[in-house]
Order: sequence, then structure tokens, then C-alpha cells
Amino acid sequence: MRLSFPAWAAFAVGAGLLIISHPRMTQPDRSKPILYIVQRDSVPGDQGSPESLNLPDDLPQIIVGRGENSEGNAETIAMDSDILEFDAASNFSEGLAVVRMKDRYAFIDRTGKVVLQTDEALDGVAPFAESRAVIRTTDLYGFLDRQGNVVVDPQYASANPFREGRAVVRTGRAYGYLNSDGTFAIDPQFTLATDFSEGKAAAKLTNLYGYLAPDGAWIIPPQFADAWSFSEGLAVIKSGEKWGYINPQGNIAIEPEFDGAFSFSEGRGRVRQGGQWGFIDNQGKPIVPIEYDFASDFSEGLAAVLVGSAWGYVDNSGRLAVDPQFELASDFSEGLAAVRQNGKIGFIDRNGQTVIAPQFDNVGSFREGLAWVQIGNKWRYVDRTGAFLKRQQTGNL
Repeated sequence: MRLSFPAWAAFAVGAGLLIISHPRMTQPDRSKPILYIVQRDSVPGDQGSPESLNLPDDLPQIIVGRGENSEGNAETIAMDSDILEFDAASNFSEGLAVVRMKDRYAFIDRTGKVVLQTDEALDGVAPFAESRAVIRTTDLYGFLDRQGNVVVDPQYASANPFREGRAVVRTGRAYGYLNSDGTFAIDPQFTLATDFSEGKAAAKLTNLYGYLAPDGAWIIPPQFADAWSFSEGLAVIKSGEKWGYINPQGNIAIEPEFDGAFSFSEGRGRVRQGGQWGFIDNQGKPIVPIEYDFASDFSEGLAAVLVGSAWGYVDNSGRLAVDPQFELASDFSEGLAAVRQNGKIGFIDRNGQTVIAPQFDNVGSFREGLAWVQIGNKWRYVDRTGAFLKRQQTGNL
């Protein structure tokens, strides 16, 4: 089963919803997906806990939520009344980002201009995906359109963003799929269900997983102990106690022989044997030796790897491109990656050179030219030069 996690190897579900309350995140209940701010990385089924990933007990975790340092970082952050600040902020998506000011959400554009205010009754709002945004009120989920209209009333126990024209929702204890107008494309009937990807969705019926077509017909009948969405023509499946990959016809493409296997990205699949991590190609051949203490997926030609207690990056040939030296390291996005040094987070380029000095308590990924950054209990946006997004003459917060 596919669940989303931040790029940091912090273990809180991350599909993108800003929430009014920010409790300290604990290991998620996999039967009840929860949406939070950061979105990235994925771990299927029982590969998801720190124990099952065989991570060191003292692996530092970045938790996205309420700022714990109310004093901020005044020594390195210039105070400027024109800089836009928020009580929470999301990555940009489809030209807009969600921000929270006190108990009210709004969507802003890349200039900081408010283009859509949401109803104050909402206690959670996600960025747009396929022109629909997940909303939440009193623990029930629905959808908003880009004009601010509620197109699906909050009524579901959980909801995922739309992907390939379908959105997974849960009614009671069964999962189904909505059309963008809120009608059911596939009636709730599944024990668990994933987003559509490459025209298929993994779904669990009783105790086995198979793959659905957009109309709900089984393309690959339920037969696997666990399964992921397709990526680059392959999907992770579990057979017995091992993980491998199938092709779109449901045939084994890479034999289940790994203790952990993860979706292909940029022609490389991340795998685990025991407590060590590496990468294989689409024929199952090891490309990056299975010798690292942890690893993230490839992004823009590099993958973060853990060596002892320090993070660095390897290229797709397995060569160390950036020496291990960081407390944490994230995926590259738009040419930059967030890293943590001496307790603060900044951004580096593909050569490992610092572009934005470590000065933040938490950050998002660069999307559409901007990244959110957290300073104490306030959120701002920075561009790729490190300049903060400032308020315009008129029209923004």
C-alpha cells in the first residue's frame, strides 16, 4: 500500500493538507491516511515504520508542524516589515499555494497576492491538484474548486488529491474513487486503495492487492500480499516476505528478493537488503551498491544517502557526487536541495555548494520558483537566491 512521506525520512504522512492544529506527529495509522503540509517520498505497507526500515534509533527527524522555537532566528534572518509572513504555508502547485493566517486559509499566487479566501469554517486546506483542493472540517473531507466553490461537501473519512481524474476517498471503512464532479467513478468497496498512476491503481480487496482500470475493472486480479502504484512501467509488489516488481501485464519483471523495494525514479529503483540500501536498474541489476545506511529516491540525477550519521549524494552511476557531511539531506527540486547543518536548514546546489545559508527551522521544496521556510512559528517564502517574498503595493496580505 502506498503512503506518502516527506523527503527527510521523517515519518509522518504527507499528502499536503494544512491543518489548524499541529500536534506532534507520531507514526501514522495506515488504515486512516492523514494529510499534512509536506509532500514527497513513499513507503509501501509494512516497510514504513522506523523499525522495519532498520534506521538508527538516533536518526534525526524533521517534523513539519508548529514551530517549537518561538524566538525565531533573529541573528541570521533580517527583520523586514514588508516580508510576507504566515502561520502556515504549503508548496506551490498549479500556480497557487495555501497559507494560513490565524484561523483562516487563503490561496496566494507567486507575487503573494491573495486570489482566493476560504470559508472560516474549514480547519484544513490542501494545495490544488487537477483544479481541486482537499478541504477538511470537523474531521470530514471534501473538495474545493479554483473559484472557491465547494464541489464535494466534507463527508468522507479521508480523501486524497486528484490524480489522473480520480480521487481516493473513504466512506466508513471502504475506499472508492470520485470523479471531479463528486460522483463515484468506482464505488467504495476496497479495504485500501492507492492513487491512479500510469492508468492503473493498486487496491486491496479483503487480503490481496490487484490493479484497477479507471472504470473499476480489474486489470490485474488481486493476488499480491502488498502493492504500490506503477512508476516508469514497473510496480512494487510483495510476494511472501520479499519485495519485487511487476510489469503492466502483471508478470514478474524483477524477482521478489529484496527486504524492501521502492518505486522507480529516473531509471533507478531503491531497494533494501537487511539494513543496507542501494539502487537497481529496470532489469534488476545493482547500479548503486547496496551498502548505505539509508537512501532517498533519485531526483534530478542525484539521490541522498546516509553514511553513518552523515548524509551526502550519489549520482546514477553510484559515484559519490557530494561527500557525506549533512545532518539531513532532501531531494533536489528545481536545482536545489534542502540540507541541515548545525541544527539549521539551508539549500545547496548539485555541486554541494551552499546557495542559501542554513538559517531555517524547517523548509519545503522549491516549486514554481519558491519554497516555504519556517522561522520560529512563522512561515515565509524564498526564491532561489534566498530573497524573501515581500508584500506588493496592493492586493496581498
